[in-house]
Amino acid sequence: MISIGQELPTVKLLTALPKKLEPVDDAFGEFSNISHPDKWKIIYCYPKDFTFICPTEILGFDSIQRSGEAVVYGGSVDNEHVKLAWKRANPEMANIEHELFSDPGGIFARAMGVLDTTSGVANRATFIFDPKNICQHVSVNAMDTGRNHTEILRTLLALKAGGLTSCSWEPGQELL
Repeated sequence: MISIGQELPTVKLLTALPKKLEPVDDAFGEFSNISHPDKWKIIYCYPKDFTFICPTEILGFDSIQRSGEAVVYGGSVDNEHVKLAWKRANPEMANIEHELFSDPGGIFARAMGVLDTTSGVANRATFIFDPKNICQHVSVNAMDTGRNHTEILRTLLALKAGGLTSCSWEPGQELL
């Protein structure tokens, strides 16, 4: 599994674009390891589209994208057409502001070390990469356990604070 201090692997994945960025004739974009240089990135994997837990996480991660603290990408092993159909079918997800990447075959999930080879889907993994694409945080949840986006944002802000932070540190508090 990708760990702290390791670089984001070279990748090029198709994405379903946010509705506001969809060009008239193309609703797809691309994510690569060189996308958004000099920005913090949160990349999260989830098992499949059209599921029950995933939309709750996607909406939570979208609040991080909207905060402007990091560029957020999420994805599963389903292709970009499935993602677009899911966004168009689910009113809550229709207006998310971050891109959902497609990883057919689980190539990216395997490179990140989070592919469940028994089921062929990605585990619920979250990675935070600094502006130089170096991993600063990784966490993986069981398939049936959703992630807490508030804690992921707190962790991102603690990393960006650049010093020693306590376990319950919040933005605006002093560093240790």
